[in-house]
Amino acid sequence: MSVDAAGFSTELLKAVKACGYTNLTPIQQQAIPLIRSGCDLLASAQTGTGKTAAFCLPLLDLLMKSASQKKANNRAIRALILSPTRELAAQILENIKQYSQFMDLSCAVICGGKNMGPQIKVLKSGVDILVATPGRLIEHINARSVDLSHVKHLVLDEADRMLDMGFLTDIQLLMQNVKQKHQTLMFSATFSNKVKTLAKQLLHTPKTIEVSAQNSTAGKIKQQVYWVSETRKHELLSELIGVKNWQQVLVFAGTKESADLLAKELKLDGIKCAVCHGDKNQGARNKAIEKFTKGEVRVLVATDVAARGLDIPNLPYVVNFHLPFLAEDYIHRIGRTGRAGKKGMAISLVSPKDEQFLDNIEELIGRKFERIIYPGYAMDSSLPEIYEGTNTPKLKKSRYKATQEHNQMLARKQEKNKPSNIRREKAKRRKKR
Repeated sequence: MSVDAAGFSTELLKAVKACGYTNLTPIQQQAIPLIRSGCDLLASAQTGTGKTAAFCLPLLDLLMKSASQKKANNRAIRALILSPTRELAAQILENIKQYSQFMDLSCAVICGGKNMGPQIKVLKSGVDILVATPGRLIEHINARSVDLSHVKHLVLDEADRMLDMGFLTDIQLLMQNVKQKHQTLMFSATFSNKVKTLAKQLLHTPKTIEVSAQNSTAGKIKQQVYWVSETRKHELLSELIGVKNWQQVLVFAGTKESADLLAKELKLDGIKCAVCHGDKNQGARNKAIEKFTKGEVRVLVATDVAARGLDIPNLPYVVNFHLPFLAEDYIHRIGRTGRAGKKGMAISLVSPKDEQFLDNIEELIGRKFERIIYPGYAMDSSLPEIYEGTNTPKLKKSRYKATQEHNQMLARKQEKNKPSNIRREKAKRRKKR
């Protein structure tokens, strides 16, 4: 469906075209008419299919056409968008600014990691659309620096993630402050039982949209699993980046500590990288993401704080250095690549200790992965059986019988072929140990 046929106002249509949009995605085609009709909505679609525009565009249209629009010096918050993370909140705000560039509408974001003083000043000046993380918004409510009594449109983006992060109580408290009769929209990449339960509490006779199969991954993302010893994961990652000449790689680590350690290892191997996790302040996280986006660093090592809300155009590679504890988070991680119908590659480095997590992921998405054994890196005594194909659960016996001695020999050869400065650095590290 063409954006010209969507019936947007002249100002909104001009902005949408300036953003390079020509056609609406499936989630946008279904959601926009329903939101315009004023009904509550529960919507699910794959990550990267345009959910943000699906709720932002009709809301902007409704706010512009609203007869109750007030002058700039007397604005009240009429649309509230809740986001689980700072990164996603910042991304939503940026999108709204692009879509409303030709409109007389004000928007702002409030989230943790920043001083409340400037945020209070912005709120006092008047805001039509507020994007916020639940925790920081509660702080502003307690400080009586925000008024939600005029909110007519409430959006919960990535609702399942907010519940996973323990925001249920905050959401319920916020709902008590949105007293006026309003429209509630819940958007998410997955529908968990917790989301459905919350929807029953918050939504009134909602319409439901599920554009793609629940817990499915984007079709243009190529997914691979490498079977590797836990102690040699970082070496395999360096090898893959170097040999295959990957230039922009988002790597997910399991913890903040492991992310920092991995970044140090990659730097010792001569690979420029940055780190993004919860212990970094917002400025440092933004700087790391900016460097990665501009290509100043080759690798961004992140925890799940970046699994949602990180929108890097044409990101080619995502690597799961550690598999996520929750299988659903795998979908969000790899959803950072292959966005808007583009191709992408998702690689998971799996050791014997990760097998249960991999089994959970395979069960969730209904797919079995072939275990790829990269010569020299499967140092464990017991190797897995290799799946016959990537889309069948049928097993066949492994054709690859690797012994520890053979792998060690290959590893020594590969070590000799590495640049001398890397060998010297690794030799120094071995001596220290």
